[in-house]
Parts: sequence; structure tokens; C-alpha cells
Amino acid sequence: MNSKKQYITQTLLHLLFWCAVLFFFTLIFSADNTIDSNSFYFSLFLMPITIGTTYISIYKLIPNYLITKRYFLFGLYSLYTVIMSVFSIMFSLFFGIAFLTNFMFTKVESLTRNTLFIIACIYLVVIVVSAFKLLTLNLNQSKQNAELEGKIFEAQLKLKEQELKYLKMQIHPHFLFNTLNTIYGFSLKKSDQTPDMILKLSNLLDYLLYQVDKPLVPISDEINHIKDYISLEKTRFNETLDINFEIKNSTETPSVAPMLFLPFVENSFKHGKIINGKLSIRIAFVYNSEKIKFSISNSHEKQLSKPHGIGLKNIEKRLKLLYKGQYDLIISESESNYSVQLKLNLQHV
Repeated sequence: MNSKKQYITQTLLHLLFWCAVLFFFTLIFSADNTIDSNSFYFSLFLMPITIGTTYISIYKLIPNYLITKRYFLFGLYSLYTVIMSVFSIMFSLFFGIAFLTNFMFTKVESLTRNTLFIIACIYLVVIVVSAFKLLTLNLNQSKQNAELEGKIFEAQLKLKEQELKYLKMQIHPHFLFNTLNTIYGFSLKKSDQTPDMILKLSNLLDYLLYQVDKPLVPISDEINHIKDYISLEKTRFNETLDINFEIKNSTETPSVAPMLFLPFVENSFKHGKIINGKLSIRIAFVYNSEKIKFSISNSHEKQLSKPHGIGLKNIEKRLKLLYKGQYDLIISESESNYSVQLKLNLQHV
């Protein structure tokens, strides 16, 4: 029903436009003409050629050859159209003048002006309508391109979200496995510290299960859960742990992606080496509303080092997805030290 109504509307608009063109021709060709009635009929003889040439241009040449960038065929068929239309115009002029003058061929000088002027008027209509058609096609193409880009962007966004969820799912069991092993060891000893460890683990689980699905969390939350994790590890390492945790911050608290720093801390405990009776770990946060600087280092023996597992690789992937072009990750390794430095630029995120 809507398509039928649209078809009728377009037909009426076309009829209205060609009536306007007929009025335009009548007005132009009647200038300085004493036979006013003949100007209208003379214009009618030219309308079929004008309409036919225009529709060939806008419904055949432009969409089938110009828009599709078949320029050679467009030029060739346009030349054919011009030649045929010029011959048709000459034919219409001859019979139009003959009919209107009863084949007397008098009093036609002011009516016809000259052949080139008449051809120019006809092709002025063809060019104007063709330009409007070309503009309409370009606007429609731009709209379609914008819609397609929007769909592509939406698909990329969904893919990005799925990849992030997959990476987080990998982090969860990796982190929990180490922590539960620690609590299991203390439960075997029936240590009085076990309840406190379970409480801290409960806080960490709440963070993992509920907060980690948020796109951003205050950095203070991340730091607090790092402290809970360190407390659990202190219980496990006892006197063999030498840890220093420094925080330098402004009054403003920026937001970051959850679980962004905790895996680095976990790796330091998991892959760090006790040297001279101590596992040495140094952690530092320096942040304000525009940037975050995080550094961590741990004692380490290079010749005994093993790959740092999926945790570090996942973080690197997440950084590329979430902070592309806005982060600087430096990982260095020496004979006795393993360190990570991460700088985040929050201004353009």
C-alpha cells in the first residue's frame, strides 16, 4: 500500500515538473513572438525529445555506467544519446514549424530563434535533472555507507566485548587457583589465620564476580584488592617476604579497567624467586586524573625463569583492546630482577 502511494506521488511530481518545463519553454520561445498561441504548441513538439533524453540520462546512463565507474561506456553511450537526440530535435523542429505554419514556413524567425538556442534549452533541462539525480544517488550512497559503517562498528564492538570477556574468564581461574592453594595449606595446619584469609578471599571473589564486569572501576578499588591479595600472600610467605608498596596520588581518583594491575602482582609472587632468604617485591602507584604510572619488580633468577603464564599475555591483549595507543608497557629482566612498568594516558580514553 505504501509503495503504491509512493508511486502515485512520484508520478504526480514528475507530471508537475514537466508542466513547469513546458511553461519554461513556452515563455522562452514566445519572447518577441507575435504568434503567442504557437509558442505553446511549438514547445509541445519538443517535450517528447526532452523527456526521453532526460530519462535515458537519469535512469540508464548515470546509474548503470557513471555510478558503477564504467566511464568509457558512459562516454560512448552519452555520445550516442547526444547524436540521436540532436537529430530528433531537428526532426521535431522541422515538423513543428511546418505544422504550426501550415507548411508556409513564414513568421517563424522569432518563434524558433535559432537551432543552437533551442538545443541549449533542452540540454539545460537534461543537465539540471541529471545533476539532481547524481546528487540524490550520492546522498543515498553516503547514507548506505554510514549505515554499513555503523553495523561494522557495532559488530567490532561486540567482538571486542566477547574477547574481553574471554580474557577475563581466563584470569579468574588462574588467580583463584593460586589463592585457594594458599588457604588450603593453612587449613591443613588449622591455623587461626584461616578465617581472616577466607574473609579477604571473599572480598576478592566479590570483586572478580561482580566488579570485574564493569567497564571501569575507581583505581582505589583496584588498589584495595591488591592489598587484600598481598595480605593473603604475606600469610603464606611469613618472614621470607620483603615487600614495599608506595602510593602517590592526587586528590582526584581516576577510573580504570578492572583487574588491570592485580595480575602483575600475582605474577610477582608466583614467579618471583627467594634470594638470600627473601622474596623482594617493590610496588608503586603514581596517578592523577590524566595518567597512571604503575611499576612492580621482584627478585628473580634468570637462568631458572619460566614463561610468565597466560596472565601477563592476557593483560597485554586487554591493554591493546582498551587503551590502544594510550599506554606504554615496559618489561625488563636481569639476572636478579624482573620488573614491569605500565603508563596509562587517561586523557583520550
